[in-house]
Amino acid sequence: MRLPYPSAHDFALILAPMAGVSEAPFRQVCRRMGADVVLSEFLSSEAIRRRIRNTLEGAEFEECERPIGIQIYGADPDAMAQATALITEHYRPEFIDINFGCPVKKVLQRNGGSGCLRDLTIVDRIIRACVAATHLQVTVKTRSGWNDDSRDPVGIALRMQDAGATAFTLHARTRTKMFGGRADWDEIARVVEALTIPVIGNGDIQTAEDVVRMKHHTRCAGVMIGRGAFGNPWLFRDARGLLAGHLKPGAPSAAERFRVALEHARLAIRLQGDTRKTVMEFRKHLGWYTRGLHGASDLRQRLFRIETIAEAEHIFLEYLAPVAQVA
Repeated sequence: MRLPYPSAHDFALILAPMAGVSEAPFRQVCRRMGADVVLSEFLSSEAIRRRIRNTLEGAEFEECERPIGIQIYGADPDAMAQATALITEHYRPEFIDINFGCPVKKVLQRNGGSGCLRDLTIVDRIIRACVAATHLQVTVKTRSGWNDDSRDPVGIALRMQDAGATAFTLHARTRTKMFGGRADWDEIARVVEALTIPVIGNGDIQTAEDVVRMKHHTRCAGVMIGRGAFGNPWLFRDARGLLAGHLKPGAPSAAERFRVALEHARLAIRLQGDTRKTVMEFRKHLGWYTRGLHGASDLRQRLFRIETIAEAEHIFLEYLAPVAQVA
C-alpha cells in the first residue's frame, strides 16, 4: 500500500521525529544515507500559533530534505488547526504529522502526545480540525494505548483512520512502558490487517536485519527508525541493501565514522550557527558516533569537553594516528 506522500521506494525507510535529534543537519545526513522520508522534531502547536521564534525555526528545512513532514502536538483542536494552517502556508512540507505518542512528562503536562490517548474524543476532534485546516496530507503517530488496561491499537487506529488520517504509524508500546520491554510487532500486524490506509511500523529497530524482519512480520508499508539511527545513519543504507537482496556491508571503520561525524558537525555549524551553543548540543552526536570503537569511553570523555569542532577533528586525528602508522 503506497504512502500518501512521495517516497523513492514502495517500502519506505523513515527517520522518526525526535526532540533534539531530528534537526535539519541529521535529517540531511540520513537522507544522503538512504532515508526515503524525514520528519521534523515534534513541535508545540501553541508555540507555533503564538509564533514563538525557536519553535518556528524547528519547522524550517532545505529543499534537499524533501519529502518531509512537520510533526506537531497539542490537546487543543483549535490550536492544532491554526498550527497546521500556518505550517501549510509558510513552510509547505509534503505532509503534517500529529504526535499522539510522545511519552515524556513535559508534553503530557498539557495532555499532548500520548496523553491524548486518555480521551479519544479529543483525538478525533484534533485530527478532523487539522484535516479541515490544510490541503496537505495529515498523518498520525501514536502508541498502542495509555496503559495495558486501555491497550487497543486496532480500535485506536480505526478511530484515527475514520477521522481522516491518511497514514498511521504505530509505536507498539503503551505510554506507561516508555521505551522499556519489547515492542509488540504482532499489534502492528493486526493494525495492518484492519486498516485501509498505509501503516508504518515503529519500535525496536536497531539493525538493518530488524527492518527486514519487521517488514515480513507485519506487512507494513514502511518502517520508522528512531533511536537505532543515533550515530548510525548507515542503518538506512544497510537496510535498503538488505531489502534489495544485497549482502550487508561491513560496519563503517573509525575513519568513516569520523568523516561522517564531521560532515554532520559542519552542517550543524552552517544551519544552526557557528556558536558555542551549537557545539555543546552537538557533543551528544559525537558520543553516539564513537559507540563500539576501541577505547570509546575515553574518547567520549574527551569529545564531551570540546569547545569547537576543530578540537573534535584534532581528537579524531590523534585517535587514527596509530592506525596510519601501522598502515
